[in-house]
Amino acid sequence: MRLENLNFDARDPRRLAGFWAAALGAEPLTDEEAGVEVRLPLPGGRFLDLCFERVTDPSPAKSRLHADLTGGDRGQQQDVVERLLGLGATPADIGQGDVPWVVLADPEGNVFCVMDERPAYRGGGPIAALALESADPERDAGFWAVATEWVRVEGEAPATLRHPSGTGPVLEFLCESGPKRGKNRLHVDVRPGPDESAATDRIQAAGARMLIDNPQWPWSTWADPSGNEFCLLVPERSQ
Repeated sequence: MRLENLNFDARDPRRLAGFWAAALGAEPLTDEEAGVEVRLPLPGGRFLDLCFERVTDPSPAKSRLHADLTGGDRGQQQDVVERLLGLGATPADIGQGDVPWVVLADPEGNVFCVMDERPAYRGGGPIAALALESADPERDAGFWAVATEWVRVEGEAPATLRHPSGTGPVLEFLCESGPKRGKNRLHVDVRPGPDESAATDRIQAAGARMLIDNPQWPWSTWADPSGNEFCLLVPERSQ
């Protein structure tokens, strides 16, 4: 199992993909009217694809998943912020107060953070962390360890996972600020390996709940134990 995609619901996929590709140094993959994909290379030949799917009316609910970008020390962090503002980001106030990170919103209002220098984020690349709100961080970290095959590491959040290589972004589980309401505008996709025919049974046993299973689609839609949506892709093909 691998965490393969970070998905955004988007009114204008091309515009939003252009912003995030420039922000992260990602490479274009597809450019269709219904959706756009870009690829962020990761160490060891791995990758994270960012997918932007056209949605007429994205959910107005707060998304419980957001990206934390690598900033560096204060001088570097400010340079990153200025570059992102130049690409179309805007300052965002979500009640964060006086904190060492900077909160911004992308061109469609999706909030993200530019982090200060922290040991837990070293080796992450341009995305330091994917932060997910959870009703029970310890429980959900256990679920996502099954769904991604990532491992527990020391971090800044109540519970944190990372790829076994110790590189790439971390997956952080934050205590939720309130009950989930509406669909998350961001979600991740996981893909089973070619020999993982029992992936559905594994994630169900770990606490996932199926939401949509359309046999015409190359994925099924699920919710994690806290109700956060994700997609299970078809298994990758054998080489």
